[in-house]
Amino acid sequence: MAVTATEPAVRPSTAPTSRSGAAAVTAGLVLLVAVLAVVDITQGTAAVGPSEVFKALTGQADADDASVVIASRLPRMTAGLLVGVALGMAGAALQAVSRNVLASPDTLAVNAGSYLALGLAGVTGVSLPMIASSGVAFAGGLAAAAVVLGLSGLGTGTVRLVLAGTALMLGLTSMTEGLLLLFPEQTDGLYQWNQGSIAQNGFDGVLQMLPVAVVGLAGLLLTARRVDALALGDDAARGLGVPVRATRVTVVVLAALLSAAAVTLAGPIGFVGLCAPALVRPLARRFRGFVRSRASMSAAALTGAALVLGSDVLLRTFVADDLSVAVPTGIVTSLVGAVFLVVMALRLKDTAGAGAPNRLRIPSRTVFLVTVAVLVAVLVGLVIAAVLVGDSKLLLGDVVNWAQGRAGRAVSFVLDTRVPRVLAALCAGAALALSGTLVQAVTRNPLAEPAVLGVSGGGALGAVLLVTTVPAAGTWGIAGAAFAGSAVTAVLVFGLAARGGFQQNRLVLVGIGVASATTALISLLIVLTDPFNATKALTWLSGSTYGRTMPDVVPVALALVVGIGVAVARRTELDLVSLDEDTPRLLGLRVARGRLGFLVLSVVLSSAAVACAGTIAFVGLVAPHAARALVGRRHVRVVPVAILLGATLVCTADLIGRTVIAPAQLGAGLMTAVIGTPYFLYLLIRSRR
Repeated sequence: MAVTATEPAVRPSTAPTSRSGAAAVTAGLVLLVAVLAVVDITQGTAAVGPSEVFKALTGQADADDASVVIASRLPRMTAGLLVGVALGMAGAALQAVSRNVLASPDTLAVNAGSYLALGLAGVTGVSLPMIASSGVAFAGGLAAAAVVLGLSGLGTGTVRLVLAGTALMLGLTSMTEGLLLLFPEQTDGLYQWNQGSIAQNGFDGVLQMLPVAVVGLAGLLLTARRVDALALGDDAARGLGVPVRATRVTVVVLAALLSAAAVTLAGPIGFVGLCAPALVRPLARRFRGFVRSRASMSAAALTGAALVLGSDVLLRTFVADDLSVAVPTGIVTSLVGAVFLVVMALRLKDTAGAGAPNRLRIPSRTVFLVTVAVLVAVLVGLVIAAVLVGDSKLLLGDVVNWAQGRAGRAVSFVLDTRVPRVLAALCAGAALALSGTLVQAVTRNPLAEPAVLGVSGGGALGAVLLVTTVPAAGTWGIAGAAFAGSAVTAVLVFGLAARGGFQQNRLVLVGIGVASATTALISLLIVLTDPFNATKALTWLSGSTYGRTMPDVVPVALALVVGIGVAVARRTELDLVSLDEDTPRLLGLRVARGRLGFLVLSVVLSSAAVACAGTIAFVGLVAPHAARALVGRRHVRVVPVAILLGATLVCTADLIGRTVIAPAQLGAGLMTAVIGTPYFLYLLIRSRR
């Protein structure tokens, strides 16, 4: 999977020789940040204008106005300034040393690592001071960044880095959400914190994080000359006496330190570290002064501050004062960053076309039949275990009596609630596996998957919107809302990625950007709704089958029946479409219409699965891959094996989630993310080799 990972180095000869332009731009950025800071101070629920702010600062205001300004407005503005500067410079430094335009604390999973580390610390019940929390967040973020950079390599691939970071982020976030559900009292407020808010109660937090941020900022500025040498290439840098590996490690550590300070103070403020350097980068083509890392990192720091403060101002301008207090600033920056990521994905030169597989392995019919028989036997045994095992253990005789209507009240109650859960897990897993098989075939992209492409996120957004606004919504209403959300995101993702024929890297990057936007909007809905609906939505988003009834299974079962029928009937067309663009046309097939039909069916299957069992990631990726590895690439064999594998995976995850720590439960989606993340990273390692 090849891609032009970096933008070409800026040649000094193409930039004006005068440095006055760079100085003027820097002065303009300083002025912009100052104006946004003043506006931010004047916004809020209490009417405090510039004159009241001036009086409060000079000690002339009354007690109420002075209290609002000194205790709330100024700390919030200062926190936004500090967080923006830290994230902007951290992103610029990471992009410089990795030579990757999409490197940032978000894409390197730094925020997710810090989130998990703080969640683990919270579970212990020990109350840590802020400086100690910063150390915990630093350790978690640095470890995550090391894993992502180790998997993606430096300067090797834009998409590889984003994929590795996204996969690790999903796995780490799933583990943290599991902690939130298992230890709600110890981790109270951690979910809201994870959305990123610069709201402060006094200056204590800012003053404690300021020295940490100063150390990181000063360290990066001092290493700027070495970073400039790295831009010439590793060999040239070594020739100049620069320790290449030590410089990269130092910069990554300092960037992680800045990210930890920002995360500790305000929670994860998404995408600032990605957007700020990208906005500064074009300036280096026009002004010679920004060619040097010291100037460009400083400009990125100012741009980051403008992004955070501007997002806060934008939020308070368009959202009612009483609601804007509850909405985290990080949701706004995440929405802006998601749009930015999609735009960058469309502009990046993609050399990884949606090509055919490099080999066609066709195992014997005996291998296929044995594989199916083994999977059926495993699935049957698993279903029996899932029905019998749980918080109450039953016998096969109890199930027989229940089926004949002769069971007691206690046994009937258990099976009336347990059997629909098992069926929901089976149908959802099978539907997601078939959906992933179809979308990988028509896009010829081995990394395409409903969750990674944002289709599952769109379905989740539609369902959560209905759950939080109409709590009494029924099964078919939720299914319809999930389908509508999936359809909108699918049209957006596939429509944007269709330029150039579904290029692999563009499709995945656009999908990740849209998925990030849906996650931010879901967080916004959860934050704004009442606590009961928020808990209900969080449980549902974890991929839980809890509380499912037979009517809940009907939509996904119908979608699965239709999907299997279409896939089997058009199995030859699937084989041809998955090869290349020319072969189907030579045989008289209408590629565009066939691709659209398969994509619509994939959307229906994934949205029905989301409506039935919530968000379950990686099943649509793992099941088709494993099926092709077992029985080859002919879809007459891949489809049934993938369906059996998907049903087995989700049923296993659901069984483990509701029994291993009974009576507490973990959603199947959390378990599949923990299982799927290592497999996804393994695919990246294998493709790198």
